Amino acid sequence: MRAVIAGAGVVGLTTAIALQRSGIETEVHEQAPEIRAAGAGLGLWANALAVFDELGLGDRLRAIGKPAEMYFRDHTGELIHPPGFSADDHRYLLVHRARLSELLADAVGRDNIRLNSRLIGYDETDAGVDARFDDGTTVTADLLVGADGAYSVVRSLLLPGSDAVKHEGHHAWRAVVRPPDGVTIERGVIVLGEKRTRGGYVPTVDGTVYWLVNQFDAEPLHGTPKEQAAERAAFLDTTGWNPALPALIEATPDDQVLHNQIMLVPPLPRWVSHRVALAGDSAHALSPHITAGASLGVEDGLLLARLLSSSDGVPGALAAYEQDRIPHYRRVNELSKRVEDSATPEEFAANYVAFSHWMISR
Repeated sequence: MRAVIAGAGVVGLTTAIALQRSGIETEVHEQAPEIRAAGAGLGLWANALAVFDELGLGDRLRAIGKPAEMYFRDHTGELIHPPGFSADDHRYLLVHRARLSELLADAVGRDNIRLNSRLIGYDETDAGVDARFDDGTTVTADLLVGADGAYSVVRSLLLPGSDAVKHEGHHAWRAVVRPPDGVTIERGVIVLGEKRTRGGYVPTVDGTVYWLVNQFDAEPLHGTPKEQAAERAAFLDTTGWNPALPALIEATPDDQVLHNQIMLVPPLPRWVSHRVALAGDSAHALSPHITAGASLGVEDGLLLARLLSSSDGVPGALAAYEQDRIPHYRRVNELSKRVEDSATPEEFAANYVAFSHWMISR
């Protein structure tokens, strides 16, 4: 059996590894000229670590990551402890996206990755699928996986009119930076602030710090991304208890501050055809306020590989995959919306840990 994957992000590469370990010849096509990671830090929860353990990459992954905990403080610095949950429900591994991508690309095998190769179309037959690329080449396979993100070409072909939509008023700013002189970061701090802001920082394994600021229902933006982030950081500290976050933002070069208008993929009526399947953000791009898009997405790839290796044929495996994933992500979206709609920091923290508990303990 042969598979073609569109997209060499975290989910696409993980899916390739899972398929290879199931004995499926796999080729990854990436439209960019290099393996690169959009974003800065990435939190991986226990469910994702279990996926990488099964794929034989757990130890290598932990070697490039730093254990962290997701506890929230309010804008005065008060730590919020939702009752009824264990410490495990708060723990995750923080990794740098670029280092993770390099690790996964090496595991796939660089010879199995085609760069500067953008999918532009495909044709299905009873026997397989012909994937067409912008350099004029066509690759024939038994299966095409669209792991090409929120702006997925595969999704647009499979489901015309399913474009990602803006999560109006929801923005994120982030970067990885070395702490400036006089600033020592020994532990992570994540804050639920005023005006629907969230943010903070987490130290990484190599001595840098990942900082982030998010806001729901933001007013029209003004100034540079760095100025926008600094403005919202003020809503996370109304008493002067946490000067580190403004200092980290100030120490970040302007061109290294990443700003995103958050985009979402609305729930889809289907994920597959007989020979084509969606995985990761192409099927379910989520709001980053639950910091779980990658952790959930890598499960898609492992499940797909399991079903293909245990099924009599590709169409049956893809039908079973869709039957599992659609109700699963219906529940994900319900829990995510509950967190988003929380009226107070205490309610947000409680709903957040309820989601993480559900995600890692299924």
